[in-house]
Amino acid sequence: GLVESKRVQTRRDLEKEKDSLMLTLRACPALMDVEQVADERWHLPTPELALEFLMQVQALGNTVVVEWPKGEIMRVRSQVSTSSMSLTVRNSQDWFAVAGELKVDEQLVLSMKNLMALLKVSHGRFLPIGEGQFVALTQEFRRRLENLSIFGDIKGNELRISPLSVGILDPLIDEAGSFKGSSEWTLQKTRLSEARELNASVPSTFKGKLRNYQLEGYQWLSRLAYWGAGACLADDMGLGKTIQTLVFLVSRGSDGPALVVAPTSVCSNWVTEANRFAPTLNMKELRYGDRGKMLKDLKPLDVIVTSYGILQNEIELFVEVQWKTIVLDEAQAIKNMGTKRSAAAMKLNGEFRMATTGTPIENHLSELWNLFRFLNPHFLGSFEGFNRRFATPIERDNDKEARTRLKKIIQPFILRRNKEQVLEELPPKTEITLRVEMKEEEQAFYEALRRSSVEKLSSNNAADQRLQVFAALMRLRRACCNVALVMQEGIEKETVFKKFPSAKLEAFSEILEELRENGHKALVFSQFIDHLSIIRKYLDREKIPYQYLDGVVTPPERAKRVEAFQSGKGDCFLISLKAGGTGLNLTAADYVIHMDPWWNPALEEQASDRAHRIGQNRPVTVYRIVAKNTIEEKIVDLHAWKRELAESLLDESEMSLRLSAEEILELIKEVR
Repeated sequence: GLVESKRVQTRRDLEKEKDSLMLTLRACPALMDVEQVADERWHLPTPELALEFLMQVQALGNTVVVEWPKGEIMRVRSQVSTSSMSLTVRNSQDWFAVAGELKVDEQLVLSMKNLMALLKVSHGRFLPIGEGQFVALTQEFRRRLENLSIFGDIKGNELRISPLSVGILDPLIDEAGSFKGSSEWTLQKTRLSEARELNASVPSTFKGKLRNYQLEGYQWLSRLAYWGAGACLADDMGLGKTIQTLVFLVSRGSDGPALVVAPTSVCSNWVTEANRFAPTLNMKELRYGDRGKMLKDLKPLDVIVTSYGILQNEIELFVEVQWKTIVLDEAQAIKNMGTKRSAAAMKLNGEFRMATTGTPIENHLSELWNLFRFLNPHFLGSFEGFNRRFATPIERDNDKEARTRLKKIIQPFILRRNKEQVLEELPPKTEITLRVEMKEEEQAFYEALRRSSVEKLSSNNAADQRLQVFAALMRLRRACCNVALVMQEGIEKETVFKKFPSAKLEAFSEILEELRENGHKALVFSQFIDHLSIIRKYLDREKIPYQYLDGVVTPPERAKRVEAFQSGKGDCFLISLKAGGTGLNLTAADYVIHMDPWWNPALEEQASDRAHRIGQNRPVTVYRIVAKNTIEEKIVDLHAWKRELAESLLDESEMSLRLSAEEILELIKEVR
């Protein structure tokens, strides 16, 4: 070659070149697990991997020359850890405001607002800070910041977090270069530390005997109350949420009045159980009479028991009281944030709020957000922020990382135990899905109805078909139960029965006959009252004794019928979904028959637990009667996915799948 017009030559030392290449490769582990596209050529498929390689090359200094095509130079400016961060926390009304600065180098300092914004557009641990410029966080620092970001929202240059999120900052504070916290922050930290060590004893005036897991539940409630956090007791149906709550109410009774809000059907049960186990509590069921007078001059040990309907109608009376404890029983009642019932619950003033429910989530994650809005306001942030961080990624994209993060932050406030975990003495439960072939006439009618529904919905160009799609779905589900439920009015039901024999009714009669012959009793559930009416006619015709319960039955009559069945009067108990899914103890039955699959498997399990609960000493068998080759089979097939998602989020809590109108229409269109 030529150098300054002089001819020169060089002799390559190939062995030394190979040694230098190997030293470089050892210093650049980013190349080890990627594809080598040719001799000494590699393809780095992701920006994060490319930046890892770039940082490793930069560390080699002048021993490696980096060439950039078209002059597009990129550089990792520096790597920083938590020790480069300074943090301050101050009070901001109901929040804590977290400010911070990250010193990258002498020329660049990033604020908390900058950091949170850059995290959203980062490539793994690499934050873009300018044209072709990046700063690298250590992996641990990145995780710390991500955990912090899911707990709050940026306002100005600060991150707002709930006072209940104090623990999440501990790792950052411990490793930060400097930290300054307010006195309120220090107080919260102290209370949290003391709460963890609290070991509450059962009051001597409590007359019940707690099982070990029930004692743990009571102590868990006591610790959260001491800290100042709301709690959701979400044990399986039949594990004694009421008795755990009652012992807790006794322990706080001398501090002030308490409020229990429950479905109308179980209000009297609260009074009965309290009189039995907690006689020192002054239970007052708020139903009739002068409600305003009852709510005035409340004293310690007073417990007001009322229904959600009365709470909604008389909310202005309830908000005048400063409650020591507020309990929402069957708290799924406030799951829909837009209802007046939910709005009324949010207005209540109380020092400690708790919820009991076997189904903390029934349909979608907005219900969880609304439950926490009651228990721990602000903890899950704004609804828009919650949707952005959790609901949309989990429900739409099945994002496992988002699901794991959500599970992590709600776990301290939800206690969920299932029967298999805590009741070794509980008898086994067997579940059988009985797929029955529809009669030829039934099948023809169902198929004609399905085709007609698809044709009408497909020709409907309306922007929102949701109501029409759900109406079609309901008709098909009712047709699966009995054709008579969807026949035109004016046609005699007896005529329909003769023309369209029911495969489900036939299967039910065969099961019931066998159960009666062997001395068993059954609970029979349906979500359709007119379906239960058809079954009642069959039982009357066959002179089979039974009990019946739907939403029209008054609470006193309800209790009377439950007691009659428990004492042996009736071979089966017909129960509608809304009337009997909760608040019943029916251990006289050892069989459960679901005449139609419910869209939400959580509610179905909840109903089955009327028989499979404390006090049951016989094995329980659950039958699900499903019409084969129909929409019912598709609903049952979806249950497995719903349970899997629920278990991954809330351990054993339940959650239903949210389907769009278009997805449901596709289910209707498909033929098995």
